Amino acid sequence: MRLPTVDAGQVDDDAYLLDVRENDEWTAGHQPGAHHVPMMEIPARAGEVPTDRDVVVVCRVGGRSAQVVAYLMQRGFENVYNLDGGMFAWAAAGRPVVGEDGSAGHVL
Repeated sequence: MRLPTVDAGQVDDDAYLLDVRENDEWTAGHQPGAHHVPMMEIPARAGEVPTDRDVVVVCRVGGRSAQVVAYLMQRGFENVYNLDGGMFAWAAAGRPVVGEDGSAGHVL
């Protein structure tokens, strides 16, 4: 199965950003407005993922998020995309990264 991907520069402002990294990674830095559901919680919380707009799944470099995209696609989701290069690519593209307190964040 070929997974749909999106480059950091192509992510629409109205996309639902689903960050599947661990708590320490999230706290250090994430996209403003992203939703945090650690990868291992996805099976129990898949109902929180919207089906009415594009969902961009994010991790550090794209490996964990690819697994989550595959999992969701197997369960009938057609609107999920893997962020190619993950948070490192997001930050490298000059997209905003914030810490837990709203200050400038960094990618772990």
